[in-house]
Amino acid sequence: MARTHNILIVDDDPRLCRALARYLKAEGYAVRTAASGVEMHERIAVERPDLVLLDLMLPGEDGFTLARELRAHSDLAIMFLTGKADTTDKVAGLELGADDYITKPFSERELLARIRSVLRRTCEARAEQPEAAGSVACFAGWRLDLEGYELTSPAGEPVALTPHEFQLLAALVRHGNRVLTRDAILDLVAGRDWSPDDRSVDVLVGKLRRKIEAGAQSPTLIETVRGVGYKLKAKVVLE
Repeated sequence: MARTHNILIVDDDPRLCRALARYLKAEGYAVRTAASGVEMHERIAVERPDLVLLDLMLPGEDGFTLARELRAHSDLAIMFLTGKADTTDKVAGLELGADDYITKPFSERELLARIRSVLRRTCEARAEQPEAAGSVACFAGWRLDLEGYELTSPAGEPVALTPHEFQLLAALVRHGNRVLTRDAILDLVAGRDWSPDDRSVDVLVGKLRRKIEAGAQSPTLIETVRGVGYKLKAKVVLE
């Protein structure tokens, strides 16, 4: 059975996001949504999508800027889905490396066909390429195998992580020096009901710190950003 493709919709129109997510889920896709570039980066840190449907007019960074950032660091598929129908914008979007450019209003059936076409092309292109490097993240002497689900200490010893601990560390590593918000972590370890005063995030971070920090009481790798979340302070190199 073919695996389910993950699609991330980046648009600040909640009604459009809900309708489009409902339609694409009914067609067999896994769908997440984000209303800004900040949320987009959070979602990608938690789970890398196969395709990003990206609006141009967004709060904060615009779609062109976000596409440029994505294309500089990944080969995931990008489709602009926007109300800007000017030819200049279309050309600019495609020159940035977008795989397609669709204007609103749009036909859901046409959008679905073009999504399938883009995913088919990108998946075939990746299959023809040799296995890419970059699946092992190195930081402060630690080695995290993102595909093999293995963590090795600076002394070369394997360190066992629970699935949630691994997901959290992988997200921190993929986030680089960006802050991983509490909401993103809650999304990451979803699978139970969370309440606003739930301290499970702090408990999970504490458990991970005890495994990778020399002094968990005075952490130097995982920094707490008060009122926001956490970030990995060490420089990450992918091998």
